[in-house]
Amino acid sequence: MKIRVEQSELSEAIGWTARTLPMRPATPVLAGVKITASADSLQLSAFDLEVAGQSSVSAVIDEPGVAVVSGRLLADIAKALPAQPVELALDGSRVTVRCGRATFGLPTLPVEDYPALPEIPPLAGEVAAGVFSDAVAQVAIAASRDDTLPVLTGIRVELTADSINMAATDRYRLAVRQIPWQSADPSIDQAALVKAKQLADLGRSLGSTDTVRLALGGDDDGRIGFTSARRELVTRLLSGDFPKYQQLLPSEAHTVAVTNTHDLMESVKRVKLVAAERTTPIRLAFSDGEVLLRAGTGDDAQASESLECSVEGEPIEIAFNPDYLLDGLGVLGDDSVKLSFTTAMKPAVLSGAESGDYRYLLMPVRLGG
Repeated sequence: MKIRVEQSELSEAIGWTARTLPMRPATPVLAGVKITASADSLQLSAFDLEVAGQSSVSAVIDEPGVAVVSGRLLADIAKALPAQPVELALDGSRVTVRCGRATFGLPTLPVEDYPALPEIPPLAGEVAAGVFSDAVAQVAIAASRDDTLPVLTGIRVELTADSINMAATDRYRLAVRQIPWQSADPSIDQAALVKAKQLADLGRSLGSTDTVRLALGGDDDGRIGFTSARRELVTRLLSGDFPKYQQLLPSEAHTVAVTNTHDLMESVKRVKLVAAERTTPIRLAFSDGEVLLRAGTGDDAQASESLECSVEGEPIEIAFNPDYLLDGLGVLGDDSVKLSFTTAMKPAVLSGAESGDYRYLLMPVRLGG
């Protein structure tokens, strides 16, 4: 095997592929990235027995071949190399990496021990990459990080003829986003539960690619795939029953407030500075023409700040975990935020004032006294 490839393309491709590598591989070979050189492209593959990632780049293939080397080490080397052509060559049981005056020798792992990668499921449809990436970022923030409840670490992806609906919850908040797409089957009506971290990593890496193609197997398949440009991700679905989240979204609001998203975020950041702990709640009191933010009580440090805000309906005072509130505001994607309330003890819904495609439901914090 002998390959020549541009440093920037190699670094980007191996950096993306290495994200799939397991932190604690079941066998040593799973810590490796499989390098396959054929025709006029270089393919890099990683597989942890649940998630498979592949990326390919254009390359000059002087000698085709296959090798497996430490994926994270190769990623670190490729990133550190100067912006010059890189040569990779298999020499016995080592892969030599040369770039400019730098040379590295990497021991290989047994190619015959590397497991076969899963095939991509049948195509379900495609969606604009930018829209998909934004939607995943908006929803993933609400997914749980607690692996003892695997179902809540996932994003529920619902596919219909003309839309994709995504939802995630950690029991304290719920994020829902609907986006349009082009389905391959006008009668499609399927749902899949995908690990939020995997989708979030994919969304962040899409860049300026035009489309993302979704591939989903049948009910007995248990896999979902995503392809874009020269990248492919196939992952095993999570099992279990996702909460019936539609029942959590209130059908009415007794108070609706609209204010500037950036201004509210900055106010929350300032007021929360006096909070004794990260989870110490802040109070928001909505009344005619303003919202008053307060934190701290008794002998503790205190802070308050008022902000212009249009309010329709009954005045209300409600308390939130400030970090959860900032998470929702930070991904809203709208200059103005609409906050809809029923009572101070029931969840509030944040959405863009101009669009209802994204909804972020947030549980209030019960305050004593």
